[in-house]
Amino acid sequence: MQPFLPRWLSSVHHDGSPRYLSRLNPQPGEKVRVRLRVGAEAPLRRAFLRTCPDGEEALAPLAPIREGGPARWFEASLVATERIVHYRFVLEAEDGVFFYGAAGPSAHDPLDATDFRLLSGEPPPSWLERAVFYQIFPDRFANGDPTLDPRPDEYVYRGGRPRTFRWGEAPPREQPFPLVFYGGDLPGIVQRLEHVVRLGADVVYLNPVFTAPSNHKYDVADFDHVDRHLGGDAALIRLREALSARGMRYLLDLVPNHVGVSHPWFGAAQADRGSPEAAFFTFEEHPDRYLSWLGVRTLPKLDYRSEELLRRMVTGPESVVRRWLRPPFSADGWRVDVANMLGRAGEVQLSAEVARAIRRAVKEARPDAFLLGEHFFDASGSLQGDEWDATMNYAGFTFPLRTWLRGFRLRARGVEPEIASPVPSTTEAFEAALRARRSAIPWAVALRQYNALGSHDIPRIRTALSGRDALHRLAAAVQFTYPGLPAVYYGDEIGMEDVPGLSERGCMIWDEARWDASLLAYHEDLVRLRRGTPALLSGGFQVLAVERDTLSYQREGALDRVVVVAHRGTEPRPAGPLPVACGGLPEGLELVERFSGRTARVKDGVLELPPQSQGAGIWIAERDGVLPLG
Repeated sequence: MQPFLPRWLSSVHHDGSPRYLSRLNPQPGEKVRVRLRVGAEAPLRRAFLRTCPDGEEALAPLAPIREGGPARWFEASLVATERIVHYRFVLEAEDGVFFYGAAGPSAHDPLDATDFRLLSGEPPPSWLERAVFYQIFPDRFANGDPTLDPRPDEYVYRGGRPRTFRWGEAPPREQPFPLVFYGGDLPGIVQRLEHVVRLGADVVYLNPVFTAPSNHKYDVADFDHVDRHLGGDAALIRLREALSARGMRYLLDLVPNHVGVSHPWFGAAQADRGSPEAAFFTFEEHPDRYLSWLGVRTLPKLDYRSEELLRRMVTGPESVVRRWLRPPFSADGWRVDVANMLGRAGEVQLSAEVARAIRRAVKEARPDAFLLGEHFFDASGSLQGDEWDATMNYAGFTFPLRTWLRGFRLRARGVEPEIASPVPSTTEAFEAALRARRSAIPWAVALRQYNALGSHDIPRIRTALSGRDALHRLAAAVQFTYPGLPAVYYGDEIGMEDVPGLSERGCMIWDEARWDASLLAYHEDLVRLRRGTPALLSGGFQVLAVERDTLSYQREGALDRVVVVAHRGTEPRPAGPLPVACGGLPEGLELVERFSGRTARVKDGVLELPPQSQGAGIWIAERDGVLPLG
């Protein structure tokens, strides 16, 4: 909270969780009850719910509904008259008039951009609430069928030939990086699926599986077939069957921004400037000067001014987007590669139009499918309920958390060396970064953001933290208790680090003697905790305390509550009080710490906590006596 604001404003709270909204995803025209919690000692005279139907401001008084204990509760109603209903609160107090929105309290009437947002209409897929994701880079996970391994005599790509190395063997420097293979395939995933089951993850996200000459397969040569080196179409069907038998789901990786130079569309475009495919690309000088992804000539960029391209990729009845969501493949959704760049090239800015077309096609083909966009930056404009269901939450979770734990790193094209500082961000900056990104999107979207500690595109979390186990566990605890969907990158759960020559894309270690068994057990416990704790699935979020090396926050469910004490310091946080009155915790409430079994009770607005070593304490109250909205 801003330091010049009255302290009582820290006790004001509202979010989209069941204690504060009677319906998170109402139908158009449905009435929704809205609650506000304010500290019992706050000098509040009146409170109003501010909406803006059809562009005109409307104020509705909030009625007091409960007093006593540490908080007073107020309630009003709004009607979901628009697809997105913006609202905030106006607070008339003895010491002035203040405003409260998704970004927190302010002494000035804030911009609508910081309002709370209620989405009406299409609800998110119900299965997402309990989902835990597990990302697999297919070539590096498990070799299930060595007869499928790429061989040097099969093809030439960028002047090189593919080679398949022994599992985990370091490749020679002269071997082109995209042509370094280890034979990982879809049969291997099926054979090793029990490891994912053991962890507790239930949704597998696969990096691209379509026909392509490289190991990463973002240079697609054929959207109509699974690469034969991964096992072909039949292997994906078998994987689908194996997942279904275990009650699991999977996402495919769609690359609609560009194709590889070996794709028939590009070949036809180069061969004949009058062909329909020629309009799929932007030629500066036909046939050899064309726009490509970040100037990489092997990845020509697609131009969605072409209606025929949009039809083949997205809108047509047999489009790429629709086909793989239907039986027999029945993917449960798409992760969309470089979603931030899709449909954008200079004066051509069709990003929103293409994203909305993809959304319509996905939801028509399979209403319960999940549409996840890759985005490293500010994706808030595309997260308002009509484009992506969610994005890979690098900017709103991964990077702020890493910066708080190890310092700042920014790698950018044309910048050598990277922009960096070994000094971790302050806890105030960490909290502000999380709040800024969270408040810019509807709460319903925040709950389904893809929160990863690492991926195939950034250093592994263990490497980023210089192998420090306690910080790794702290990061995982925050990941599983923060609003959104936790996503584990293969091998992070056993302590894998970056591999020389392969970076974060090293081969999965299957020798259990080399695993960090304790770390794996810790992840298994976090999965069980999340699944068994309603507050962590759909509960609200409120910061309780910001200290030099510690961030404390709570998740409020309909009946339960979780308090997290995340401490990064090498020296323990001393035993002492954690102020919780601002969070409305009832007097006498007992909480139990997940890992130690220790108990603490609320007394005079504080929790008297024992010392907290580097890591996270997770304090749980299964029932706290505060009734939900009924």
